[in-house]
Amino acid sequence: MAKEVISWIKTIALALALAFCINTFIIVNATVPTGSMENTIMPNDRIVALRVKYWFDSPERGDIVVFKYPDDESVLYVKRVIGLPGETVEIIDGRVYIDGSDEPLPDEYVKETPYGDFGPYEVPEGCYFMMGDNRNESLDSRYWQNTYVEENKILGKVYLKYYPGIKFLE
Repeated sequence: MAKEVISWIKTIALALALAFCINTFIIVNATVPTGSMENTIMPNDRIVALRVKYWFDSPERGDIVVFKYPDDESVLYVKRVIGLPGETVEIIDGRVYIDGSDEPLPDEYVKETPYGDFGPYEVPEGCYFMMGDNRNESLDSRYWQNTYVEENKILGKVYLKYYPGIKFLE
């Protein structure tokens, strides 16, 4: 009987250690509390981001990422990468322009017609400018005291919404 109990304890301890390692080094498992990423990710959706994605690559424009909120690093945020290091981001009539381009960024994932003028923002090296897909309701880089997200504060790229329902995200 004692051998069986010890066997169960070892199995449970191994499972807990494995779950801890996966959650700490491989994935970020998070619940999205707000509608700032609607309709891509809805409030209370549960998502998985891969930490390993940015071990060897840098974030790219359009990636949905989990990161430490620059104004309070104890809070995790989910937003889309818009401005890359060294770029100038300007929002005119709700449309995003990079480095003075005549053409705005495509915004097929944006929930509704965005409005407002912001910037220009000069993204420092090693940092990123973030915006939510629900642009008119998103508290993002445009409004933060610390405007940019440092690359080492980006925890992972979101690939999957697993609750409610499963959906791969891009």
